[in-house]
Amino acid sequence: MRVLVISDIHANLAAFKAVLDDSKGLWEKIWFLGDLIGYGPDPNECTSLLREFDHIALSGNHDWAVLDKLDTSSFNAEAKSAITWTRDTITPETRAYLDSLPSKLVLGQFTLAHASPRQPVWEYILDPYTAAINFEFFDTPYCLVGHTHVPIWFEETAVHSVIPYVPNYGKPTNLPENRVIINPGSIGQPRDSDHRAAYALLDTDNLVWEYRRIAYDVSKTQEKMRAQNMPSRLVNRLEYGW
Repeated sequence: MRVLVISDIHANLAAFKAVLDDSKGLWEKIWFLGDLIGYGPDPNECTSLLREFDHIALSGNHDWAVLDKLDTSSFNAEAKSAITWTRDTITPETRAYLDSLPSKLVLGQFTLAHASPRQPVWEYILDPYTAAINFEFFDTPYCLVGHTHVPIWFEETAVHSVIPYVPNYGKPTNLPENRVIINPGSIGQPRDSDHRAAYALLDTDNLVWEYRRIAYDVSKTQEKMRAQNMPSRLVNRLEYGW
């Protein structure tokens, strides 16, 4: 099966549409790794668009926060502001859909978690040490995560020995015999100093992974955010990818 692997849309409709346009005809199903809403100006529109396709979706920490399933005391001021705005903006249909999503799934050879297999909603896997610990918390050969907004591949070469790899965009790569934790990056708010929307394509039959990036009209999302008086830091960061 050909799969579009995406994460962290964060209510950024322009970025989401750009990914769908760029990948058109290349996949049969969507695997979405969580954080559909939060930060961005189009929570209902992004939810409706995702639901148009054959997909599997997870719930992320921002989704939980909007649903009051998560304490937001550790969120920064801008994130809290966006959560409050989103709570007031989403429709009952969007809320019900978000409330139906799990935070972790196992699909054949793949474990899917928003943040990590150890702490599916919150933990950040940003370094080999944290990745090494998390290999103990899933049994499949492959684990797909989001949450950090940074595309990266962690490969287990021995017990507690992990090597990180940065993406080679547009180059299909065979998944290794070693176990891996892979993050496709963020569609709606990348944080690797590249403002382009990040996503991946996965062939589950041939076990081939491909990292991809696509530019989108950042100003369109920014204009919508300014119209809603969203925090300027959230608006500005989109064009810098941080």
